[in-house]
Amino acid sequence: MPTAFIGVLFDGIAYGSLLFLISVGLSVTMGLMNFINLAHGAFAMLGGYLCVMLLGRLGLPFLLTLPLAFAAAACAGLVLERLLYRRLYQSSPLDQVLFSMGMTFMAVAAATWLFGPSQQPVALPEWLRGQVRLLGLDFGAYRLFLIALVVLIAAALGLLIGRTRFGAQVRAAVDNRQAAAGLGINVGRVFSLTFALGSGLAGLGGALGIDVLGLDPTFPIKYMVYFLLVVVVGGAGTIRGPLFAALLLGVADVAGKYYVPGIGAFVIYALMVLLLLLFPAGLGNRLKGRA
Repeated sequence: MPTAFIGVLFDGIAYGSLLFLISVGLSVTMGLMNFINLAHGAFAMLGGYLCVMLLGRLGLPFLLTLPLAFAAAACAGLVLERLLYRRLYQSSPLDQVLFSMGMTFMAVAAATWLFGPSQQPVALPEWLRGQVRLLGLDFGAYRLFLIALVVLIAAALGLLIGRTRFGAQVRAAVDNRQAAAGLGINVGRVFSLTFALGSGLAGLGGALGIDVLGLDPTFPIKYMVYFLLVVVVGGAGTIRGPLFAALLLGVADVAGKYYVPGIGAFVIYALMVLLLLLFPAGLGNRLKGRA
């Protein structure tokens, strides 16, 4: 039983790490721009399909495909923000939801036409396959790699937001957009770069998540609710909140499906309701208040 519990906890943390990596961009952009972007998963899908193509057709090393997936999704996010998204910043939430849902369905149709409806395989390098023995227990090598990478990315994001000039501009724009603009901050450029960063992180998460989450054209719709859960429970506009929320929800989802498979799919929603009753403003705002 202890071994099984540790295995479930480990898999849940790895799963939650992926949810955080994909969702954190949505959290920041929603908190900064007040834009409900339900098409965020499409950028993750873009990174996943690019990784598959680079691995299968060009034979590039897996680690090289990751920064390329990030860059491609970031560039796509920057272009779409400039051309389409910024036109709807002042629109009603309903218009934003309808627009982003339309973008999601277009992405699903395009992926189906280009790659077909089936799941996409990924060939991991040999050193990421199999098990790694630690403290007498066997852990999946790829999941250990995921957790370590997400820890580094979360730390880098924390430093970017908390210790750099760009991070100060982002935080100023989050707190008060008009005051930030009055201080000479180019809020439009901050929005564009932040949106590109969030889209790039989603693309990176999509590339990393092929082996865990799977990849098919319905990916943006299948995981849309999970990304929104992380943002709602963690609190939009923060880093730590979505990190803790993703880890809690990931562990709860894996544990629920392992221990109570009959109702396992509902455990994550029950936890969401409980956390929102305890922390209606989100975990991120609660942690900020304690700090």
